[in-house]
Amino acid sequence: MLGNILITGGASGLGLAVAEAVAKAGGRPLVIDVRAGNGFDQAPADVSDREQAERAVAELAERAGGLDGVVTAAGIDACGRLEDVPAADWERVIRVNLLGTATVVRAALPYLRRSSGRVVTCASTLGLRALSDATAYCASKFGVVGFTRALAAELAGQVGVTMLVPGGMSTHFFDDRPEQYKPGPDARLNRAEDVAQTVVFALSQPPGCEVRELVVCPSTETSWP
Repeated sequence: MLGNILITGGASGLGLAVAEAVAKAGGRPLVIDVRAGNGFDQAPADVSDREQAERAVAELAERAGGLDGVVTAAGIDACGRLEDVPAADWERVIRVNLLGTATVVRAALPYLRRSSGRVVTCASTLGLRALSDATAYCASKFGVVGFTRALAAELAGQVGVTMLVPGGMSTHFFDDRPEQYKPGPDARLNRAEDVAQTVVFALSQPPGCEVRELVVCPSTETSWP
């Protein structure tokens, strides 16, 4: 049994796919998102706001009677050259993707220590290689990579830590971008539902067995420099 799994960004995209996969596997999804959920237990919060995020984690954990896992799937982007992206938009990407991840994990740790639970962070193939016009996203995801690897060393033997590194996925993540930053008509993208299954795999490992990193990308994508 997966138990109680807290999922940030669980109202859409990969987060929603993870929530659905967790429920199908017999777990209880607990969703944090700024938008209304999809029938799962939810606490509305903007993970870039530390007080909101901490309150939401505590509310869901207490409501469910503890946490067995956390998946930090919330993420945003602000495409464009550094000098063209408004500073507030650029910094919000860092606050949501990197600081939001750290805030939620920190708030969940007391519950995860009690259950010997697991954390799955969501990095990106753009946390392993750099791309022009993506300084905010790359900075945030490179940060998630470093954060997760250090966290795994820090929590070894206490709380399981897995870093998910997804490549391009077919979600609404690209909807509000200028056309030049959307995948082309021939782009090969993974289904979020398929990537979500790898998250369930990581969460389902027996005690003492760790899946440290999972790179899940379309077959034609090269994820390394």
